[in-house]
Parts: sequence; structure tokens; C-alpha cells
Amino acid sequence: MKLLSDCRLYTFVDTAYLHGRAPAEVARELCLGGSDLIQLRAKGETVEAVRRMAAEILPVTRAAGVALVINDHLEVARELGVEFCHLGQEDFFDAGHTQVAELVGPGAGPALGLSTHAPEQARRALAAGPAYIAIGPVFATGTKPTARPVTLDYVRWAAENVRIPWFAIGGIHLGNVDEVVAAGARGICVVSAILNAPDIAAACRAFRARLT
Repeated sequence: MKLLSDCRLYTFVDTAYLHGRAPAEVARELCLGGSDLIQLRAKGETVEAVRRMAAEILPVTRAAGVALVINDHLEVARELGVEFCHLGQEDFFDAGHTQVAELVGPGAGPALGLSTHAPEQARRALAAGPAYIAIGPVFATGTKPTARPVTLDYVRWAAENVRIPWFAIGGIHLGNVDEVVAAGARGICVVSAILNAPDIAAACRAFRARLT
């Protein structure tokens, strides 16, 4: 698997955009297209359903040498030996956590990524010791329709101030990805622009071409 610092394209198996496709098959197409990280995001699903989907996806990502990220469900990531778990501000800080090591344990469990939506949140997240942070939503996005875009200004701030791996996320598509890269992003998260494409692997390759 790539070092996290070398990961550029972070993609998703999001149950809101499966369109009847099997999660493992979507993961396979994402791997074929050159994804560096794949997150399973299954909002509204039971823990049992998340565990089942993760167990189906994990052999696919492992065979491709791609790291898997579980959104929200740390216990599932820990149980299955998944490489990463991703938590939002509300799931980490609002739940009373201040340090990643206290939640995950030293040398145990998955590495943790945290969402951030402003410089002050990024500073707080960085002090908690995550493996990476997400910067966004950069643009308006149907994935989180109530979230206010943080704009490219936050991307520029992150490029100047964040020294661990970070990924720009939110409303990124082929029509604006060049702006995000120009603002300083080395890594990007893409959800609907890939999952809604007629050919998932080809869509991944198109984004990778913009990142090289």
C-alpha cells in the first residue's frame, strides 16, 4: 500500500450513490481506476450492514494494495483490521474526545482521519494527532446539502499551514478540480462525480490525470 503522504485520489463507496450496484463491485472499479484510498460511507445503515459491506470490500482493496477507510464506525474498523477510520467533528470532539491515541490506543486499531471545516477546527484536529484531515466542503455538494462551502480560501490556508496529509473534499468534479489543485491541494476526495459516472474506473483515471 502507498504511504499516506503519497496518496492523491481518495474515493468512496457511498451507499447513497450505489444505484443498485454491489459495494464490492464498486470498490473493484475504484481500484482499477487508480484510487489510493477508498472510504466506505454508509449513513443510516446498521452496524451489522456496515460490517457486512466492509467484510465484502476488504478482500478487494487488499488484493489491489489500496487502503480502506470506514466512516464513523471505529468498532467495525478495529474488528476487521481495516487500515483507517474517519470521524467527523461531532463524532470526535463533540463526543468528548481530545486525543486520537486515547480513543484508538497506541499502536492499536486503525489510524484515524478527522473532518475539518475551518482553520480553527484544523488546528484543534491537528493537536489531537490524526493520521490525516479532510478540508471542506470546498464547494456546495449534494452529499452534504446543508453544509456551507469553505471555498478555495481554506484550501490555500491548508496548503500553507498543514504539515500532515490532508485531502480537499466537497463538490469536486472535473470542471473545478484544476482550481483545487492550483490552490495547493495534493490530495482530493471525490464522491458523486465518480460514483455517478457511467464508467467508474474511467472517471478515476480522468481525475488521476489532473493530479499528476
